[in-house]
Amino acid sequence: MSKRTVLTGARVVLPGGVREDATVTVEDRHLVDGAGPGEAEELDLSGHWIVPGFVDCHVHGGGGASFSAGTHEESLTVIDTHRRHGTTTMAASTVTGDLDDLSRQAGSLSELVEQGELAGIHFEGPFIACNRRGAHEESLLRDPDPGDVRKLLDAARGHAVMMTLAPERPGGLDSVRLLADSGVIAAVGHTDGTYESTREAIDAGATVATHLFNAMPPLGHRAPGPVTALLEDPRVTVELINDGIHLHPAALQLAFRAAGADRVAFITDAMGAAGMGDGRYPLGNLEVEVREGVARLVEGDSIAGSTLTLDRAFKRAVTVDGLPVTDAVAALSANPARLLGVADRVGSLEPGKLADLVVLDQQFEPAGVMRHGAWVVPPHTP
Repeated sequence: MSKRTVLTGARVVLPGGVREDATVTVEDRHLVDGAGPGEAEELDLSGHWIVPGFVDCHVHGGGGASFSAGTHEESLTVIDTHRRHGTTTMAASTVTGDLDDLSRQAGSLSELVEQGELAGIHFEGPFIACNRRGAHEESLLRDPDPGDVRKLLDAARGHAVMMTLAPERPGGLDSVRLLADSGVIAAVGHTDGTYESTREAIDAGATVATHLFNAMPPLGHRAPGPVTALLEDPRVTVELINDGIHLHPAALQLAFRAAGADRVAFITDAMGAAGMGDGRYPLGNLEVEVREGVARLVEGDSIAGSTLTLDRAFKRAVTVDGLPVTDAVAALSANPARLLGVADRVGSLEPGKLADLVVLDQQFEPAGVMRHGAWVVPPHTP
C-alpha cells in the first residue's frame, strides 16, 4: 500500500493563485489529486503557508563547502545546506578556473546529476570581461573560443544547463550560437558590453541575464547598456540576488515592472559562507572574508557572491519589497524550474509533480521542507 500524507488547513500557493484552508496530498514521492485508498498521515498546518520547493539555478556553495572543490563530500554539504533552507532543486555553479580543472569539476558534478542530487551544471566563467570580473581570478580569464566552450560541455556529459559569458569578447557570439544549438542556456553576465552588443547576443540565442545589474555597466540615459537590452526583451529571463546588498529595493522593483513577474528568477549566487557565520572562506582560487553576512574579496573590495539562502530571499520579497506572494513563488520556483528544463516535475504544486514543498509560518519563516515526498526538515507547529 502506498504511503500517503495529507497536509490540511494551510494557505497553499497554486499556479492559479492562493487557496485558503487547502489540502495537499502526497503519495510516495508525488503530489496527488484527492484521497486514495488506505490510511493516511494527516497533519494540520493551519496558520501556515505551503509553497513549492525553491529552485536555484545559480549557487556556488554553502555550509562551508563549495562545488568548485570538485569532491562529492563538499558538493553534498552544499546541497544539504540549501535544502534545509527550502531549495529542493539546484544547479551547481562553478567559478573561473583552468579549463582542465573545470573539466574535472564537471565530471564530478555530472555524477551527482545522474544520481538525482543536482539538476545540472552552470559554468560561470572563465569567458567573462576583465573589467567586470568581480570575484573571478583575472589571470584565468579568456576569450570564449567555441572549441574551449565545447570542451567544457563535453566534460559535463550532457548535464551543462547554463554558461555565463561576456558575448562582446572575441568568439562570444559564435559561442552563444554553439550553446543555443546544444540546448544549453547562454547567459549574459560579467560583461562590459553595450546595448547594441547585448542585443546581438540575444538575437544569437542568449536567454538569461546573470545577476542583472551586478557585474555589468549601469543603465545610462545616453548609453542604456546591457541592463536595458536584457530587461526589454521578452526572450530573456533576468536573475536577481535579493539579499538587500546586491540590489537596492527600487532596482528590484524596476526589474519586476520592466520584465514582468514571469521573467524574473531569484538566485542566491551563494558561496561557502551561506548558512554559516562570519569568517574567511575560499572561492575558487581566491579568498573571501565575510563580515556581518557580506562576502568580499580579501584582496580588493569586490563583493564575492552572497551568503544568501532562498528562504531569506522569499521573506524579503514579501515583507520588504512588497511583492505579492504569487510573484515571489514564480521567481523562486516556477520560473527557474522552467529555465532548467524541469518544470514538468517541479516548480509548482500540481498533481503528478514531485512532492517538493516548503512550509512557512505567518512571518514567512521556514517551518518545514519536503523533497520527493520525504521531510528534509519535519514541520514544526505551535
